[in-house]
Amino acid sequence: MMENISLFMFPVMILVVFSGFPVVFCLMGISLFFGIVSFGPEILPMIIRRVYGVADNYVLAAVPLFIFMGTMLERSGIAKILFETISMWTGRIKNGLAITTIIMCTIIAACTGIIGAAEVMVGVMAMPPMLKRNYRHSLIAGTIIAGGALGTIIPPSVVTVVYGPAAGISVGRLLISTILPGLLISSIYVLYILVRSYGQRGFAPPDFSEDLDIPLSRKIKATVTGMLPSIALIFTVMGTIILGYAAPTEAAALGAFGSVLLTIGYGNLTLKVLQEATIQTLKISSMMMMILVGGFMFSGVFLGLGGSDATERMLSALNMGPWAVIAFFLFVVYLAGFLLDWASILLIFVPIFSPIIEKLGFDPIWFGTLILMTIQTSYLTPPMAPGIFYLKGIAPPEVTTREMFQGIVPYMMLQLAAIAIVALFPQIALWLPEKMIGWN
Repeated sequence: MMENISLFMFPVMILVVFSGFPVVFCLMGISLFFGIVSFGPEILPMIIRRVYGVADNYVLAAVPLFIFMGTMLERSGIAKILFETISMWTGRIKNGLAITTIIMCTIIAACTGIIGAAEVMVGVMAMPPMLKRNYRHSLIAGTIIAGGALGTIIPPSVVTVVYGPAAGISVGRLLISTILPGLLISSIYVLYILVRSYGQRGFAPPDFSEDLDIPLSRKIKATVTGMLPSIALIFTVMGTIILGYAAPTEAAALGAFGSVLLTIGYGNLTLKVLQEATIQTLKISSMMMMILVGGFMFSGVFLGLGGSDATERMLSALNMGPWAVIAFFLFVVYLAGFLLDWASILLIFVPIFSPIIEKLGFDPIWFGTLILMTIQTSYLTPPMAPGIFYLKGIAPPEVTTREMFQGIVPYMMLQLAAIAIVALFPQIALWLPEKMIGWN
């Protein structure tokens, strides 16, 4: 009986979310209601233990550290320096600024680990020169939104750090597993821009004279001063994890310290900058931790009511094969992305899906990579695409919402193709963790 009751938690949650209540209070309230109705006051100690488990989880200490690293880099001036440096090398390529945007978003994502940070940082830098050079508005919007979404999958992603404890798997292995899929998506985006630029007449604007007359010595100097520090920070964070020298939390601390050094190096560290970065970190971290608590409460009550067994029986009744179950789970996560933020999605669905996936014989690291890629796709998908709302906040009036929708559709299709590739060839996600030193 209680197992069937658990299945009502999801439609109730959707109704309450649509009513306008904040997601975190929906999760907490529904958890308490169903828990007390089913178990009585005895449910309260269990919920308290779940909440304490969040506060006591050492891995989750990486979340505020990564957030601090991202907020410091926003104020370090690194976005402008990177954009100018990369655009020097891509100036002779058709639609070179669009390629610059993707490359820059990839690097920023690898430096910050925060969804949306790359989109805002890069959008402010890339949009004015692209408009000046008469780029298609749809290409501008689609490229910036798609590039900004790379922060979901490219490590060190905060999403990955949260996913690991929710699924009960190694955060380090999951971070490493997302490196090649993240680079695959970035490469597909660049290839798409190149193919359309050289294959479709009128897709690329005429060459801009300022992009063609940059001496090689200036390019090399800009690369050394503008790109190498960022690459050093990426190696500091991911290199120590890959080589087994540091756990994700320790690597996050190194990254946070490195971001301060970069800000000092670029001459932008002031008391005001440090204060703003710290306050922003506290705000974002507090919000995320509240969602984590609500999500763990929800999944704890759901599993306590036997929701996992009920879900398995429902799938058995539908007579779905293992691969159909994978597709169904990914589709559920994709649809949930229209209503919920990524943290709520992970903490509601991942604890339910993960045990079933392991029983079916699939690798949980590979499945986790697919989930992260699916969340990234929902970030791009109209009409609810969060990436569009980020861009609207910084875009000039001449770039319309319709053009944003038009621009994002090709990238959404490319994203779905990348998910299919990783699904069919699991070693794209699994090969690197298996080969890295320190991870057996």
